[in-house]
Amino acid sequence: MRFALNNEVEAYWEGLRDGRPMPARSEIDPRGIDRALGHTFILEKVAPGMARFRLAGQHLNRLMGMDVRGMPVSALLGAESRPEFALHLKDLFDGKTTLRIALHAKGGLGRPALGAEMILLPLNDPATGIDRALGCLVSDGQLGTAPRRFTITDIRTRGLIQPVQQIPAFVEDPAPFAPRPAPPARRPKLRLVSDRTDAPHPS
Repeated sequence: MRFALNNEVEAYWEGLRDGRPMPARSEIDPRGIDRALGHTFILEKVAPGMARFRLAGQHLNRLMGMDVRGMPVSALLGAESRPEFALHLKDLFDGKTTLRIALHAKGGLGRPALGAEMILLPLNDPATGIDRALGCLVSDGQLGTAPRRFTITDIRTRGLIQPVQQIPAFVEDPAPFAPRPAPPARRPKLRLVSDRTDAPHPS
């Protein structure tokens, strides 16, 4: 498949989340996606609909012709695609969806037409919430002269299953319905019996 590395990263993310809406960012281990490391990156949310590269593989640097760390992820896109991307990025960091984005860069002098696909997968943090995303961008073709900027040709979203709040089942107190223990047997009262014979005899 053209973008098989994206599938590998997504499968790794799915394995980590293990039925949860998303894994924690502390669970990401580069050794689990070593084949795709040059194409992967971590985004950091800076505002609703905005994120910057926190970490990035060499493929991203070659596409832009510079170290992309600290740059907004929207720098990969042409101006016409940025508003739509911002809306979907907001949903991603709201914990609603994952994103799989088809991209195309037009050809020109020293720049052959270039297709690419990017996936974005949210990550949770118990202290700060959903403020990171794991991403992977794979291109198909000659990179040509950097920087390369893309137009979005398709966005596929996948809704995340939100955790169901577990409500404790109502359990009635069995005490009111339990048979009361039998009261302890009462000891018979002692009665004084006199054996005196000097009592006056009734006349």
